[in-house]
Order: sequence, then C-alpha cells, then structure tokens
Amino acid sequence: MAKITKDTIIGDILDIAPQTAPIFLSIGMHCLGCPSSRGETVEQACMVHGVDVNALLEKLNANIGE
Repeated sequence: MAKITKDTIIGDILDIAPQTAPIFLSIGMHCLGCPSSRGETVEQACMVHGVDVNALLEKLNANIGE
C-alpha cells in the first residue's frame, strides 16, 4: 500500500495492513468486521466517530511505514 488517504476504504486498509486494526479500535471504531467498514472511507468513519481525520492518517501511515 503506497499511502493511506482520507478516501481510502477501511476494508482495503485492513486487508493489506491488518496490523492497523488496534489503531482503529483504540479510537472507538469497534465495527471493523461490519459491512459498512468494507465500503466506508477513512474520512466517513472519522466523521461518524468524531475523530480528527488528519491525526488518524498520521498514525495509520506511520504504522505501515509511510
């Protein structure tokens, strides 16, 4: 995976970088296995969960080595 952006689908992130799951869980995104996560973007999930999208992107990209 090159770089995670606000338009990246959460399900795609988890497929390619499953080690990011604890990051999502730590900010309250506990529905990683639900159907909506398979088609929801990072930005959409952050809006629903009240999370700063840029802060999450920093954590995710640091975790995958970007």
